[in-house]
Amino acid sequence: MDIVRFAKGFVSCSTAILALAWAPVAAPAPFFFSTGNLDGRMAAASRPDTAPFEIETGDDFVLTNGTFITGATFTGLVPANTLLSDVSRIVVEIYRVFPNDSDVGRTSGPPDFSTPNVPTRVNSPSDVALDDRDSAAGTLSFTGSLLGAFTALNSVQPGGIHPKPNQTTGGDGQVSGTEVEFDVSFATPFALPPGHYFFVPQVDLSTTGEFLWLSATRPIVAPGTPFMPDLQSWTRDVTIEPDWLRIGTDIVGGSPAPTFNQAFSLVGEVPEPASWALLALALGTLAGVRRRMR
Repeated sequence: MDIVRFAKGFVSCSTAILALAWAPVAAPAPFFFSTGNLDGRMAAASRPDTAPFEIETGDDFVLTNGTFITGATFTGLVPANTLLSDVSRIVVEIYRVFPNDSDVGRTSGPPDFSTPNVPTRVNSPSDVALDDRDSAAGTLSFTGSLLGAFTALNSVQPGGIHPKPNQTTGGDGQVSGTEVEFDVSFATPFALPPGHYFFVPQVDLSTTGEFLWLSATRPIVAPGTPFMPDLQSWTRDVTIEPDWLRIGTDIVGGSPAPTFNQAFSLVGEVPEPASWALLALALGTLAGVRRRMR
């Protein structure tokens, strides 16, 4: 089949699937979640694998109903004098909670893969992401706002993540820069059933320097959206993958160790229960067709 006929067929298929999915759907209820205001305690690196090496930082949220996540905001720190045009790529990943999507028996890697590199995986993100959106692939669009000078009291920067028994460093210390807020929209919503998830945003800067995701109040208070259990934020890079470390308990340490949330919010829609399965199937089918076209 030539590409023109394939494209025409894709458009026809897409139209039919969406018409079938949305025709019987009553007005969905809006969804909103937020971790609330910044607290200035922590700034943690999070960048995609186009940089020297990938760093992932994640914080959790809970869905009590099947939900379509259509967009998000997250707030971080960039070096002073950074321009929004220096942002070359943004990726958003969704992880489930370990042991979902994970090789619990540690059987698929090299010999040294069999032993976890971290004190615990309980309540961590899973080994691999459930789903993702990427500005480089056209599945995510974003805008940003530079909000002025900001200082975080501690940080986890590239090179600051270490496997056990050397995971506790106290952090990489105070860091200052410019506060930035990103608003992202997903070309295809994340279709998520009820469950516990981690939100992982990553930002690639074309200039020398790092995006550091800023922390928010923990426990969550107004104007945030409290929920239980509210897990602390986790991070990892290639030195411990597929494992994750708790930013507060494992890396910063102390007695008692601090714990952190990260600053983000989510928006979307909650369809009526009778429509959820049909809508999720339709969007999943379209995503699969798009992957085949790519």
